[in-house]
Amino acid sequence: MERRTVLRAAVLGGSSAVFGGTLWRGAAYAAPAQPGTGPYGALGAPDARGIRLPSGFTSRVIARSGQQVPGTSYTWHNAPDGGACYADGTGWIYVSNSEINPGGGVSAVKFSATGAITGAYRILSNTRTNCAGGKTPWNTWLSCEEVSLGYVYETDPWGVNAAVRRDAMGRFKHEAAAADPVRKAVYLTEDETNGRFYRFVPNTWGNLSSGTLQVMVAGSGTSGSFSWANVPDPDGSPTTTRTQVSGSKSFNGGEGCHYADDKVWFTTKGDNRVWQLNLLNNTYELAYDDSLVTSGTAPLTGVDNITGSSSGDLFVAEDGGTMEICVITPDDVIAPFLRIDGQSGSEITGPAFSPDGRRLYFSSQRGTTGSSSGGITYEVTGPFRA
Repeated sequence: MERRTVLRAAVLGGSSAVFGGTLWRGAAYAAPAQPGTGPYGALGAPDARGIRLPSGFTSRVIARSGQQVPGTSYTWHNAPDGGACYADGTGWIYVSNSEINPGGGVSAVKFSATGAITGAYRILSNTRTNCAGGKTPWNTWLSCEEVSLGYVYETDPWGVNAAVRRDAMGRFKHEAAAADPVRKAVYLTEDETNGRFYRFVPNTWGNLSSGTLQVMVAGSGTSGSFSWANVPDPDGSPTTTRTQVSGSKSFNGGEGCHYADDKVWFTTKGDNRVWQLNLLNNTYELAYDDSLVTSGTAPLTGVDNITGSSSGDLFVAEDGGTMEICVITPDDVIAPFLRIDGQSGSEITGPAFSPDGRRLYFSSQRGTTGSSSGGITYEVTGPFRA
């Protein structure tokens, strides 16, 4: 769905928002029905799992680090992070990274058409700090290593085909990936304080074994036009990929990345921003910036993983903050969709919708313990907007 305008920051509980550095009021801002609420309404009291949800939504625990996934003999990994869902006949699969080093890797859980867990297994092992990644149109999962000179691994959610390291996609502190079937490119974020935003253009779409790594070139501002330049040495050694191209744009801690409708959104945790690239006219601007909130409290802090729903809503997970997943609607309303209580030492990771859009999966990476061995993976079911 086309986004009507670009949100700089919406202050819930009032009728004002900052757009383009100017305070707008009234019709320019789709104000929520009551303070602190968005399209799903106010959050309720914590449920038995400590999750505050809007009316009509329920949660359940899918897996816990170090424990067997219910109904299986498979032990769930520590520090669950980025994830995605895949249709599997009448059911589906949810894959989840493990952000530990050494070990890392990816696990998967299979569900029946009714949502019952039917299996769990490993699809990638012996890697390092697998943080985020991305789903490809040919139904593989790109798992990214968030370490210096890290790799991207292409994995099979069904666990039939062996994972393959994709060297051509560059060696740097990888975070997330988002595939663009129109321009036949994969966008990549870099989790460095002076990280870059990249795209990988394979020689053959659907085959990531060879291609060209490019970096975004633009000015130092928060909006404008951009172009792409080839990275001379994707291997990143001895010169890092982020310093090889003069004029490449620096971003403060690249995190989640999501593509839809000729746009790509990505988050930067260092300055708590969500960026939007219009791929039709090669322009970029901010979709969210908490520093431009002029009154009240910023509604979204600690931006991290990001995904989208069929309604055009963006769902942004917080790394810390108030442990929320917030929604940014096409009408530029921003509000918490859920909040996890009692887990302030953790972060929310891996938001992904089931193929039918009725279930949202995500993890609390360190759970109630604040340790990577305390991770919890959840499912939320309810009347998501179509």
